[in-house]
Amino acid sequence: MASIERTAYPRFKRYYTANELDKIYTPTRIEIAFALKVTAGEENHFNLLVLLKVFQRLGYFPKITDIPLAIINHIRTVLDLQEDRSFSYQYPSTLSRHKKAIRSYLQVSAFNQKGKALITAVITESALRMDNPADLINVAIEEVVKERYELPGFNTLDRLVNHLRKEVNQQIFSQVISQLNPEYIQRLKDLLDNYAAVERSPYNDLKKLPQKSSRNHLNDLIVHLTWLETLGEIAPYLQGLTRAKIKHFTSEAKALTASEMKDITLNKQLTLLLCLIYSAQVQTRDYLVEMFLKQMKKIHNLAIEELDSIRKRQQITTEKLISVLTDVLVVFNEDVPDSKPLEKLESIFKQTGGVEQLLTECEEINAYQGNNYFPLLWRFYKSHRSAFFRLFKFLKIESTSSDDKLVKAVEVLLSNSHRRGEWIGTEVDLSFVSQPWQKLVLVQSKDVTKVMRRHFEICIFSYVAAELKSGDICVFNSEAYADYREQLLSWNDCQPLVEAYCQQLGFPTQAENFVENLKNSLTQTASKIDLGYPNNTSVVISEQGEPVLKRPLANRESASLKNLEAVISERMPERNLIDILRDVDYWTNFTRHFGPMSGSDSKLERSTERYLLTTFTYGCNLGAAQAARHMRGVVTSRMITFVNQRHISLKGLNAALVDIINRYNVMPLTKLWGDGTTAAADGTKYDLYEQNLLSEYHIRYGGYGGIAYHHVADSYIALFSHFIPCGTWEAVYIIEGLLKNKSDIQPSIIHADTQGQSTPVFALSYLLGIQLMPRIRNWQDLVFYRPDKETVYQHIDSLFKGVINWELIKTHWSDLLRVVLSIKSGKISSDMLLRKLGNYSRKNKLYQAFRELGRVIRTVFLLRFISDQKLRQQITAMTNKVEAYNGFSKWFCFGGEGVIASNDPEQQEKTIKYGDLVANAVIFHNVVDLTEVLLQLRKEGFFWEREDLAALSPYLTSHIKRFGDYLIDLDAIPPALEETLNLGF
Repeated sequence: MASIERTAYPRFKRYYTANELDKIYTPTRIEIAFALKVTAGEENHFNLLVLLKVFQRLGYFPKITDIPLAIINHIRTVLDLQEDRSFSYQYPSTLSRHKKAIRSYLQVSAFNQKGKALITAVITESALRMDNPADLINVAIEEVVKERYELPGFNTLDRLVNHLRKEVNQQIFSQVISQLNPEYIQRLKDLLDNYAAVERSPYNDLKKLPQKSSRNHLNDLIVHLTWLETLGEIAPYLQGLTRAKIKHFTSEAKALTASEMKDITLNKQLTLLLCLIYSAQVQTRDYLVEMFLKQMKKIHNLAIEELDSIRKRQQITTEKLISVLTDVLVVFNEDVPDSKPLEKLESIFKQTGGVEQLLTECEEINAYQGNNYFPLLWRFYKSHRSAFFRLFKFLKIESTSSDDKLVKAVEVLLSNSHRRGEWIGTEVDLSFVSQPWQKLVLVQSKDVTKVMRRHFEICIFSYVAAELKSGDICVFNSEAYADYREQLLSWNDCQPLVEAYCQQLGFPTQAENFVENLKNSLTQTASKIDLGYPNNTSVVISEQGEPVLKRPLANRESASLKNLEAVISERMPERNLIDILRDVDYWTNFTRHFGPMSGSDSKLERSTERYLLTTFTYGCNLGAAQAARHMRGVVTSRMITFVNQRHISLKGLNAALVDIINRYNVMPLTKLWGDGTTAAADGTKYDLYEQNLLSEYHIRYGGYGGIAYHHVADSYIALFSHFIPCGTWEAVYIIEGLLKNKSDIQPSIIHADTQGQSTPVFALSYLLGIQLMPRIRNWQDLVFYRPDKETVYQHIDSLFKGVINWELIKTHWSDLLRVVLSIKSGKISSDMLLRKLGNYSRKNKLYQAFRELGRVIRTVFLLRFISDQKLRQQITAMTNKVEAYNGFSKWFCFGGEGVIASNDPEQQEKTIKYGDLVANAVIFHNVVDLTEVLLQLRKEGFFWEREDLAALSPYLTSHIKRFGDYLIDLDAIPPALEETLNLGF
């Protein structure tokens, strides 16, 4: 049976606040009049109103005995009835008559065969796309509500969903298996048997994770892909399955051991195996490309470092050559008739190594003048040569545009892989490569242009890396490096959505009008800033045209605030982390989102206790073994690991976070800190071991690790997080974090630092209705763009260095909308798109259009930034909040010496989510404790200023115990929360 807690099926809460009772369960005058009209007598009148309000909330009629006393008492009080007036139905006929009257009043139909047929069709269709019973139940509920039917009982829905889901899955399994011959079936079954020499099955090899990027590991991964491809082309067998279904079956297969796989039915077993093999093939191609890109980046970096080293070494040589030149000039400058210049020059050259040595030294200096390190690449590339050739003989690359010059050059490259000579004899079109590369690769000899093999190889592999990043070429049967354009909605699908979307965001629906509005916005903003410049005392433009912002005076902390903070620090009750998680779960029931992957009820003993202890263990990065040692035998490390792997998913952690955020958002104290319209994003490094593909060395922080990229609301709570590699441009994830945030707090303004912006990000955020307002380091170096060449400004003209190409935006207006609507519909993620659009492309017009639109939006922002001191202060305050959250959340990551031990990318992401769950739980509990302390202080006659309360922060840790034995008492019930607590504002 599916867990009702993990569905949207309406049910009564554990307790109700006065505010909730008043808002939800207070009968209106119209409802009271309706009750008086259809009933006779005070008792019937009262009974019907209770039933009506409950039905309005739940959508179905519960058992009379299940209705909470708090609701009954509240309605009795509102109706001003005597306390002894009870709620009960003596006669079933009266109850039936009241239900019929309520359905008629609310225009809702009783659930019948027609309603069952309706949701049967919806569930069957949805079961082809999703598998979790809770999700299918939610789909059915949504359809029932939309069609205005009374909700059937949960057991009815659960039985129907399980029956239909099983039926659909059996059809899928049968369809897949019908395509397999007996020999291949036996081969798949053999994957579950252990190798003869070791106690390990090939099934475990299907789950193999990549190690850190290196030449040897690249070779190992190529061998792994070779083995995977010997298992056959899997895609044809899975043609009838959606991507979501394949992903679910793959996750289920990953969670099962080989022996557990053997215990399930053969049809399901084989389908799960095929999904796992297919996903392993696709992911391995992605891993290989990722490793190739990292190795190419490393090769280029080593060559750049070598060039810098050569320059330092050549400084002595340069000084020597200048000295020789000086001596030569002195000889020729001597005004002595009898002197013999030639003999003197020979003497000078002989003393400094001879003419040939001097010429060699001159050639070396000429070779490495400027920034051209390309001649040095071969030294670092040659050891990778065979691996790269093997890789691209396996990977099939395709051009995503009609310009396929690079793909043809790769074909030439591969066809000459056996050559060891200096030249290649095949003609190749290299018109797409830059002038420095052409100068190096193409050599003119006796009116014939030759291609230098070594430099040609490095050149082509370098361009392959660049175009894989930009999406100008794609990898067949890949996911991260597939052609993202194929994932976009077609323009025919987009057209019906354009008008409503543009109206929602206030955009014109025609390209000409859109561009005209943009141009007016830039023109008016620039003119306004130019006009106000003489009165703007916070910015000065120097004679060289460089803008300089004056620092505002720092705000001094008031004495009353210091006093209030000191008193609060003394009064805050001491808390244990596990007790905090227990209390917050009681208030929010966030553990309802944890349970078996099947979606059914948990069969674990004391499941809530297990879930809370697991959350604590991984949220504090303790590790299962270390945590179990401090739990006095309550659970073992194996139990903790089992719950983490089988019962708590990324989806469940995100849903649990939403529950805490939503409950936090209604607390009155949080409204003083922010209204939820603004958020900030920033990353902080977490240490990792080296043996995984995500881990990279971070120059700024030092050491290997990844970046936890947090989105934090203006009210201090964390909304969403990603775990990304070091070196990734963080702006790629800034929009996706807002789109994936499903809480009640939905910011429309996002702040970040320099890493959180680029022109494509400015463009995409604007088209999604998000205002990007980053704090940019060295913003003076960015280019301001004027509306047209003719526009000149009196005071700020020197800021502008470029002109907007409006025609480019107008031409690709429909393409821009197509991308945005595809993101909104979930067809493609914004981070995948921005990974492509964040890299320069000479042939991708979509990238160029996004860049041009971003130039407009960023110029408008920069003009506002330099002219509005309050805006700059707001940006600084918000980015300070997210930086404070980074430190606050890391305070709880005290286990494992701060190193995330897992090499599994999914587990690494889960560790960050666990950490957010612990941090948000503490933030919530701190607000509860702060509120209680403030109320107690007011009772004692202590008064405070509203400004002082607004300056408080929930990032308090001095009262929290992190160490000791980790025990939990679920019988200790915390006090109920009351959102209407009057704090005097």
